[in-house]
Amino acid sequence: MIKNLFKNIGPGTLVAAAFIGPGTVTVCTLAGVNFGVNLLWAMLLSIIATIVLQEMAARLGIISQKGLSEVIRNEIKNPFLRGFVTILILSAIVIGNASYEAGNISGGILGLETLLGNGSFEIGGFSINGLSILTGFIAFVLLYIGNYKILERVLISLVLLMSVSFIITAIVTKPSLSAIFKGMFVPSAPSESLLTIIGIIGTTVVPYNLFLHASLVKEKWNKPEDLSAVRKDTVISIILGGLVSMAIIISASAVQSGEVSNASDLAKSLAPIYGDFSKYFMAIGLFAAGITSAITAPLAAAYVAKGCLGWSGGMKSKKFRAVWAIILLLGVVFSSLGFKPIDIIKFAQVANGILLPLIAVMLLWMMNKQSVLGKYVNSKIQNGLGLIIVVATIFLGLKGIFKVFGINLF
Repeated sequence: MIKNLFKNIGPGTLVAAAFIGPGTVTVCTLAGVNFGVNLLWAMLLSIIATIVLQEMAARLGIISQKGLSEVIRNEIKNPFLRGFVTILILSAIVIGNASYEAGNISGGILGLETLLGNGSFEIGGFSINGLSILTGFIAFVLLYIGNYKILERVLISLVLLMSVSFIITAIVTKPSLSAIFKGMFVPSAPSESLLTIIGIIGTTVVPYNLFLHASLVKEKWNKPEDLSAVRKDTVISIILGGLVSMAIIISASAVQSGEVSNASDLAKSLAPIYGDFSKYFMAIGLFAAGITSAITAPLAAAYVAKGCLGWSGGMKSKKFRAVWAIILLLGVVFSSLGFKPIDIIKFAQVANGILLPLIAVMLLWMMNKQSVLGKYVNSKIQNGLGLIIVVATIFLGLKGIFKVFGINLF
């Protein structure tokens, strides 16, 4: 049974592992603490949008047998436009993932510290967190092995662990089923909830996952007949990821306290009400969320660099390893020293705000090119859904950029 599970589940789980990182966990925690289950509808819409876009990316990868960045580079004929798009993609994904990597590792550390206590020690006047080095080492070993099957199995196991942890935590809080269904299917926007709604969508519909999925899908499948398996894997994995995110919102809604600012606080707040085991489940889930994103973010950046710059070779090539190693190293250094590269993160947010609608538009363009996909181009329904998502991503992108610069136009 376990063997069949690993056989039928593939890159979709890695996409779920990538979007349920510490950022998503934190946003969902704040959504639950501040607005109860009233914003579950935003997560539901995010999951639908993610399924639509990720299915397109996966279909592009399996039919073309190329990554998304490689297809974009090949299909844009104008040298100036190709150069601009290449620089934007490299900036947003490679530099962006490097700046977010510290947050991924720090999120995993919060889970470990809830379980094990503080792991910091002093060297030469610097306070270094040993748990971040341990987390980084685990990620390094898994990435350095360079074997997709091993990486896939480890991440599937971590996602299942994370899913069980967060879902059990939500069940323990004994939520109202009627309130949950109302929150999921009756949209509402409580006062001052707009930025949280944007945060929920923005941490779920992630640009780098489109590149990651298109690149990874051809590691497991390589012919059009596999499309049904690809779609099944994508839908099941992303729905599972959505259930995890919803479970975090539901768990957080049980805590009536303004002192909860992240999942670690939530874990500690749940303990007096629902027992220590609820704290442990939440902490294990947070660690799994951190370590999975700490692995997938450098991996996505390496695939993007490989496609944009036209590198040959696979996961074991020196250039490919150099990209993910640099990003992982920066994440470990920043997280272990407690340094927050705010300016770099702001730059990454602006670049991602521009990139998400741009990539959604280019993905739609590619999905309608018969020269790339033949008879597997988008249907009218897929194009319609894609256009709706593009409009939404343009709004989110503009809102995110204005937020960085402190502008509030709408």
